Amino acid sequence: MPASAAPIASYPSLRGKSVLITGGGSGIGAALTRRFAEQGCKVGFLDIAEAPSRQLMAELRAAGLDVHFEFCDLRDIAALKAAIAAVRAVQGPITILINNAAHDERHVTPDVTEAYFDERIAVNLKHQFFAAQAVLPDMQQAGGGSIVNFGSTSWMIGQGGMAVYTAAKSAILGLTRSLARDFGAFNIRVNAIAPGWIMTERQKTLWLTPASEAELMQRQCLKRPLQPDEIARATLFFASDEASACTNQQYVVDGGWV
Repeated sequence: MPASAAPIASYPSLRGKSVLITGGGSGIGAALTRRFAEQGCKVGFLDIAEAPSRQLMAELRAAGLDVHFEFCDLRDIAALKAAIAAVRAVQGPITILINNAAHDERHVTPDVTEAYFDERIAVNLKHQFFAAQAVLPDMQQAGGGSIVNFGSTSWMIGQGGMAVYTAAKSAILGLTRSLARDFGAFNIRVNAIAPGWIMTERQKTLWLTPASEAELMQRQCLKRPLQPDEIARATLFFASDEASACTNQQYVVDGGWV
């Protein structure tokens, strides 16, 4: 049985909520989009990958789920704000934000230019701040909300070969803790999830080798590959009222590597 078809916990507090997911068209993002929609949420998702995103939207709508896609290059903050406004126009004020979008492109430190550095920060960090800023008025008006920012365990384990990426991902913990403090007075919870090595199609195609798989099995406590749906299920909890007292925290979902 596919993971997405397996029965999971139901969260009544999520039903009818307006959710925004960045990078929701493939990989972990697609699992997030699917699972929130299955909970009865109104799900808007943004992605630069248009073809798979439209395919996902069509599939979920055919199943009777409430899903809306907006094309967006998140490095363009004006475009990000416009896409969020478009989602709001379709499904109402946004009270759950899942800042998932990222891109773990490898890079050799001596070859990094200033322009490349700025682009990596833009695609992995900057948009999280501005997405949170954009939905803040919605959550204030609603009397509360939940933001889940996606970090990474890569900086915790000292992974090399992508120093700008790991710098951006480590900064998400600081961003999360500051926003939690600033937004807490409005009953808005802000948490972070740090996935480990999750076996998306991109990861399997680009980075999985016999040597890296052997290291994974040696380092993880759980001796099996982790799937995108396992991240989605943890995210549902933190977005729901079951986590009503949880804020200012980072939760690691990595099978016990860190």
